[in-house]
Amino acid sequence: MAEYKGIHGTKIQNYTSDPDNPITGQVWYNETSQTMKFQYPTTINAWSTGGNLNFGREQNSGISVGSQTANLVFGGDNPVPGGTVDTEAYNGTSWTEVADMNTSRRSGGGYGTQSSAMSGASFAGDTGETNKTESYNGTSWTEIANLNTARAGGAGAGTDNTSGILFGGNDGTANVSINESYNGTSWTEVNNLNTARNQFCSTGTETSALAIGGNPSTAITESWNGTSWTETTDLNTARKQANAGGTDNTSGVVYGGFSTVYTGATEQWNGSTWTETTDLNTARSNGAGGGTATAALFSGGNPGKVTTTEEWNTGIPVGAWSTGADLNTARGQGVISSGTQTAALVAGGQIPPSAVTTQTELYDGSAWTEVNDLNTGRSSTAGAGTQTSALGFGGYIPGPVQTAVTESWNGTSWTEVNDLNTARRILGGTGADNTSALAIGGFTPPNTAITESWNGTSWTEVNDLNTARRGMAATGTATEALAASGEDPVAVTTAAESWNGTSWTTVASVNTARNSAGGAGTQTATLIYGGVPSPGVYGGETEEWNGTSWTETTDLSTVRVAPASVGTQTSALAAGGSTAPSYTAATEEWTKPGFTTKTITSS
Repeated sequence: MAEYKGIHGTKIQNYTSDPDNPITGQVWYNETSQTMKFQYPTTINAWSTGGNLNFGREQNSGISVGSQTANLVFGGDNPVPGGTVDTEAYNGTSWTEVADMNTSRRSGGGYGTQSSAMSGASFAGDTGETNKTESYNGTSWTEIANLNTARAGGAGAGTDNTSGILFGGNDGTANVSINESYNGTSWTEVNNLNTARNQFCSTGTETSALAIGGNPSTAITESWNGTSWTETTDLNTARKQANAGGTDNTSGVVYGGFSTVYTGATEQWNGSTWTETTDLNTARSNGAGGGTATAALFSGGNPGKVTTTEEWNTGIPVGAWSTGADLNTARGQGVISSGTQTAALVAGGQIPPSAVTTQTELYDGSAWTEVNDLNTGRSSTAGAGTQTSALGFGGYIPGPVQTAVTESWNGTSWTEVNDLNTARRILGGTGADNTSALAIGGFTPPNTAITESWNGTSWTEVNDLNTARRGMAATGTATEALAASGEDPVAVTTAAESWNGTSWTTVASVNTARNSAGGAGTQTATLIYGGVPSPGVYGGETEEWNGTSWTETTDLSTVRVAPASVGTQTSALAAGGSTAPSYTAATEEWTKPGFTTKTITSS
């Protein structure tokens, strides 16, 4: 048998306390607790935003097939009751309209892939239950042999359009348990479900499938082995109109649906039991699903016949917040901040009880040190750059006055330079150093979309944001930036925009709308955290942006608004900020991946 030393090149070490920075996979013995321990990267399961459907719809449970990155949605109900022929294909980023079905349909079954699909056991328009089925070859839909029994609200399982099963549904008078098998030419009745039902979900193939939940709202799960159905372990949450992903009857995931309310509940199947896991970001039912147990998709649904798409992934490396050294002066209400997690600068802001400050502090990863003050004390300001080359601009001076004052930091002192063209506060700022920066949006009043670019000497107005707002999280540089969330003229917004050096483009929305969140990272790899999701509420929610979608991750330990925020998506800092009822000096350091320490026990 291999020994630990032979594998790792060293013996198991003894420590009086857990080591500060153990190597991943390292095993050690804690003499104080008399326990053997090891450390491993922390992972989570999560839903993230995907590209929106072109056509909002519902009653699509079962009328969708394929994988997370190659999905097909067909039929459904919108804009008026009766169903649609509209079909859309997903490439992992966006939806494209493709060939229409021959018969508008809703609330039915389907199976296959994006290029080889089958649809049946549905309502045909507003004419009721139908026995019509259609086959898709990646280019067009073709009507094929009819089912033996007309019905709607059924479900299906199969690998492609040449073989599969359609089962359950309602024939217009009652729920049915009928199961029919397709051989590429005709449909044949095979062994029925044990429980008649409709509006349920399914996953798998013609020889290994699951039938899950259904109407009336039930938790019953049945497993198909190619010959017969066997009732197995119930869902934890009874529901109808849910969706599922999976490849066979040994693994799957079910999500969404309706019981007495819309639910976002997500459960994983391991072949014998269901386990509750991370909920959908938006609770809904009757949408379109697909994918596998580890990489699924959910789009559309009710309430509202939405276009929303979410992507499910498991085993995602997740970061963690840890405690850093406190600021010397507690402060909030928007400060100038720049640099990295281990070389940061914080200046200005508001201090208790309600005075603005000129104080500047530097962080070396261990402690904060006070250095030369700003020339003009202010809060609700913005910053850009590094610890040795920074820019602070805009903000609020008691009066109240919005200011256009800009100051440049050279690593030793602040120097006043040319003002912004538009005085404002609660704006966003990005930039690499004190020669290149971007001032984004803010409050003049009212909220503004104005964007200005700094070239080291003066500010120039460039193309506006698409959505005027204040309090957005801004990251990136003067030529590649991201502005996320904030408060538009009406309320907090989930809107996010990307800057390419010339213009702003709307991208996928954040999951939690908020005002005055912190932000760190780049245009394509951003972390946002904290903020005000609703009046009087202080948030700690943290989200990651990968250039395509947002994923919720580990919350801040201390909820706060407008913290000093610097660093990258994998190594960030949150310092100070507003907390009810005052300001905090607390600093938190974000590291990804985070690690979990586990005690080894005998079994």
